[in-house]
Amino acid sequence: MTTSNIADILADGPVIPVIVVEDAAHAVPLAKALVAGGVRVLEVTLRTDAGLESIRRMIAEVPGAIVGAGTVLTGAQLDQVAKLGAAFAVSPGTTPSLLDAAKDSPVPLLPGTATASEVMNVLERGYTYMKLFPAEASGGVDKLSSLASPLPAAKFCPTGGIDPEKAKRYLALPNVMCVGGSWLVPRDAVRQGDWARITELAAGTAALRKGAAQ
Repeated sequence: MTTSNIADILADGPVIPVIVVEDAAHAVPLAKALVAGGVRVLEVTLRTDAGLESIRRMIAEVPGAIVGAGTVLTGAQLDQVAKLGAAFAVSPGTTPSLLDAAKDSPVPLLPGTATASEVMNVLERGYTYMKLFPAEASGGVDKLSSLASPLPAAKFCPTGGIDPEKAKRYLALPNVMCVGGSWLVPRDAVRQGDWARITELAAGTAALRKGAAQ
């Protein structure tokens, strides 16, 4: 289990951008724009055909970026991102087969949960850090507050429906390490190559760090 690695990754910044790349040519300038704004941990989803190639290019060409894979659904996908050298993997939910594959993988997994039962299941598997998804639709801040007392060992990266204002409320919770957000990478900005806008949005996350948002 590589829990400590995940802990260090999640502690790096208050927001992990959830990145959907439609054209791999955008991968490197996008990653450079985020890193320039102070956001180093990048979750590139496997939702498009460009996902794997984008991860490969970012790892190879963007020093300082901590590149992971999102929307990892199977052990086969986990193997693929491991071969690319991904720093971490994120799943929207969990299955026994995915958790079995993750046990022997060099890539630390941030497993997805949405219910107390799912949190208990991944805790039993040795995971302390997990994703709550979809965060807003599954109860948001109130849900995480409710989970803190009966399941104090669980630490979360909530993702789904979060914006900068909502992020402040999540980050004030003791069981939240960081949040996942797609607002840092607006699709129109990516398509237009407006990297300055993305750098500006990334720089704004500094104000969301625990303490700064109080």
